[in-house]
Amino acid sequence: MTSPLFGKARARRAVLTAGTICAALFLSPLSPAQARDDQGATGEAIIHADDHPENWLTYGRTYSEQRYSPLDQINTSNAGNLKLAWYYDLDTNRGQEGTPLIVDGVMYATTNWSKMKALDAATGKLLWAYDPKVPGNVADRGCCDTVNRGAAYWNGKVYFGTFDGRLIALDAKTGKLVWSVNTIPKDASLGKQRSYTVDGAPRIAKGRVIIGNGGAEFGARGFVSAFDAETGKLDWRFFTVPNPENKPDHAASDSILMSKAYQTWSPTGAWTRQGGGGTVWDSIVYDPVTDLVYLGVGNPSPWNYKYRSNGVGDNLFVGSIVAIKPETGEYVWHFQETPMDQWDYTSVQQIMTVDLPINGQTRHVIVHAPKNGFFYIIDAKTGEFLSGKNYVYVNWASGLDPKTGRPIYNPDAMYTLNGKEWYGIPGDLGGHNFAAMAYSPKTNLVYIPAQQVPFLYKSQQGGFKPHPDSWNLGLDMNKVGLPDTPEAKAAFIKDLKGYLLAWDPVNQKEVFRVDHKGPWNGGIVATGGNVLFQGLANGEFHAYDATNGKDLYHFDAQSAIIAPPVVYSVNGKQYVAVEVGWGGIYPFFLGGIARTSGWTVNHSRVIAFSLDGDAKLPPSNDKGFLPVQPPEGDKSADAQKGYFNFQTYCAACHGDNAESGGVLPDLRWSGAIRHKEGFYNVVGRGALTAFGMDRFDASMNPTEIEEVRQFIIKRAQETYQREVDARKNANGTPDAASLGIQQ
Repeated sequence: MTSPLFGKARARRAVLTAGTICAALFLSPLSPAQARDDQGATGEAIIHADDHPENWLTYGRTYSEQRYSPLDQINTSNAGNLKLAWYYDLDTNRGQEGTPLIVDGVMYATTNWSKMKALDAATGKLLWAYDPKVPGNVADRGCCDTVNRGAAYWNGKVYFGTFDGRLIALDAKTGKLVWSVNTIPKDASLGKQRSYTVDGAPRIAKGRVIIGNGGAEFGARGFVSAFDAETGKLDWRFFTVPNPENKPDHAASDSILMSKAYQTWSPTGAWTRQGGGGTVWDSIVYDPVTDLVYLGVGNPSPWNYKYRSNGVGDNLFVGSIVAIKPETGEYVWHFQETPMDQWDYTSVQQIMTVDLPINGQTRHVIVHAPKNGFFYIIDAKTGEFLSGKNYVYVNWASGLDPKTGRPIYNPDAMYTLNGKEWYGIPGDLGGHNFAAMAYSPKTNLVYIPAQQVPFLYKSQQGGFKPHPDSWNLGLDMNKVGLPDTPEAKAAFIKDLKGYLLAWDPVNQKEVFRVDHKGPWNGGIVATGGNVLFQGLANGEFHAYDATNGKDLYHFDAQSAIIAPPVVYSVNGKQYVAVEVGWGGIYPFFLGGIARTSGWTVNHSRVIAFSLDGDAKLPPSNDKGFLPVQPPEGDKSADAQKGYFNFQTYCAACHGDNAESGGVLPDLRWSGAIRHKEGFYNVVGRGALTAFGMDRFDASMNPTEIEEVRQFIIKRAQETYQREVDARKNANGTPDAASLGIQQ
């Protein structure tokens, strides 16, 4: 696996510059002491990544997470000649969100269900595979599919998290297990439901593997842990919201949480039972310039601010960026982007560092485009707010205070306090979500996979009533998310937008945009050839001119792309690769409406392009879940009661109002609904637990489960004919008219 470059460099490392020394050493073994005393060889290699641009050594390619590759063999003059070089079919036909790593011609790709593949990066040949065997019954602990966003590399090992909360280290050459740890401690202060999951990519700084988790929708208390990269031993832990009893956790966060954060929460709010949320489920960034680690902190739990904190306090550190020291986890500073969050406006979206001219002076800054729709520039060393401007249309705030960066709220948006419904833009999916943005030092622009997906917010009536085994938001699950009339749904679909946004961060303004057919599109990478690469939810992979957005190339990938591409080279040949696979929260939660702008059939795979490729994809199945004549329902059963329990326990996976988004089975056409006993075996007794369908007999009694079955039958009867008519479309995807929605 060692390249000639690294071998030659080792022989003369005593007289080489630091940049070349890193390239010489990053595959050499290091003792734990060496890994702690300095950056380590791999850390130096990442810092000096441009010295060996053929590799992609960390999640964002560099510690800055700019997702810019200086490779320019593929450029604006020849990108139109791209061809498929190879593909590798995956064994998990669900959402794929991973960023592969490339180390000396080997690609390390994590896939759904937390699996790892090592592939020859030039041919796609499988070198080894590792399956951590995540139990199927943990699937319903996560909000947004059993995805995995990527791995980390350090000192000859690859590291990744598993959906059931483990952190695993493998030998990079052989795929053999080196160590495995459970990242979730047995601590009563973490929330009663403890639905913790790990689907984000770990980061490594100074020999420490740093990883967070998700689960706030179900009841969790956010924290980040650092483990020794050589041994797996816990180094430190930082909690992002206070202990509900305001007592020490014996963690790095104790001092700041007890002295400052706890005072921003009501001591009697529902957060004390639900954990408070604030999970760090994606963005963790190490900055060698400031020697700080930045955490992007997620939404509170429950979402409802009135129930969560009795309508008082800013609720630190939810919706914030928090800076800590990599060696100890000690708090340094924070900036809260969404105080009092009640819209699920997480700050977990990609944190990027860059040097920018601010008021005539070059500043080392963080640029951030979180879900709340505002683009922030923050001093990376101090956390000082420098500027902010909405990069998408927003209606929850009129702007940001120019001195503090605090949002200027629209009073009507405070739905938990005024008791009204709120049609929010952005909605809970945000103006930008996990899909990676990119920055090009050649154009000085940030490229954002922007979107507009509204959300209808309405408080749960009669106080907070948590349900086991389900989302617990403090919202009326019968009303939220999607409007319930044809006219309102038509307006909702009209409001759905997705586009590639080129943003000037210095002047805080849009330069150009590339409109797409719908939201929930893939991440972006920028290159030295002035080319942007992005996959779309309609199944197309595109190359755009980074200076003006001109479409240079597109390819039919046969399934939606929501993952970000990577750029690398092997033996002097440049490649662009991306994971393909439809999934995540958009098709899960929005169901049939998601299918009007997304894909219906998964063909999950890794695909790679070059200028001289000669591969071809096999023929695809684009039929989707075919409608079947539904059975007769039981007129004596109360299907309307089944609607409530379906929305509470089932909709997050099987789609709003029993209409699948095209990832998991569409229950309207499932054979299980034809027999009462068979349905109970699946839903009540867990007959399909191994396949990700948990049992719900502890949450619903047999009568309630039967009411859910009758509701699904009712929905099948109501929608059968229009779904049959929808198959007349070329790709089998229903449009608004075929869904019975007025335009």
